[in-house]
Amino acid sequence: MTKIKKYFLGQALLKAKIDEYLAQNFYEAGYADVHVVKTGLGTRVHIYAERPALIIGRGGSTIRELQRIMVKVFNLENPQITVSQPELPELNARVQAFRIARLIERGFHFRRVAFTVLRRVMANGAQGVEITISGKLVAERARFEKYKEGKVYKAGHVVEELVDRAVAYARLPKGVIGIEVIITKPGTPPDHIAIKDPSQVKEVIAKIREEVESKKMETARLEEIEALLEEEEEEIELGEEEVEEVASKA
Repeated sequence: MTKIKKYFLGQALLKAKIDEYLAQNFYEAGYADVHVVKTGLGTRVHIYAERPALIIGRGGSTIRELQRIMVKVFNLENPQITVSQPELPELNARVQAFRIARLIERGFHFRRVAFTVLRRVMANGAQGVEITISGKLVAERARFEKYKEGKVYKAGHVVEELVDRAVAYARLPKGVIGIEVIITKPGTPPDHIAIKDPSQVKEVIAKIREEVESKKMETARLEEIEALLEEEEEEIELGEEEVEEVASKA
């Protein structure tokens, strides 16, 4: 293994350890993610949380203690910690998973909490959301319930681009409740197919005709393309007439 690979592997491992520590100790603050960047003056640690005030603490006491931990436990040089909210907390799977865990621990019914979070996520523009809650929900025997709305991708390249997934745990006297949240964020998947309107097809045909004329193709080839374009226009007109007939009968 080269030195560069070892360096990046070490950085990834360090980031994972810090992320795990923050997730365990600041899930009440709605912890979302952390970015760790080494600079010439030290290490910048940017923490994202739904409620930054709980990480900063009164008078900055919590964040000063966190700086000492970063030096002693994680061996960071001169850590500079900043805390801010994620761009869209409602579309962050970890924030929503921790929110469900906190509400269940406070005594709210798991089904009511799941539907409330599901509606809130969808209202903020998500394409889909799936919430799975498992454990001893209503009896001694463990089971799970799944709540889903919209499109939720679980395979393919689109998962890396649009899907956010997180797991959290609610600790209750009767046992641990597991929560999994999968959110499909707004965006267009790579395999999306859109059907054009007749007006859009006419615009495409007009552009093709302009390109053909500008390139001055051979007469025989030009006539062949013109015939194909005329057939396309006739099909579009017939389709519009059929739509008008159906609309008039209705």
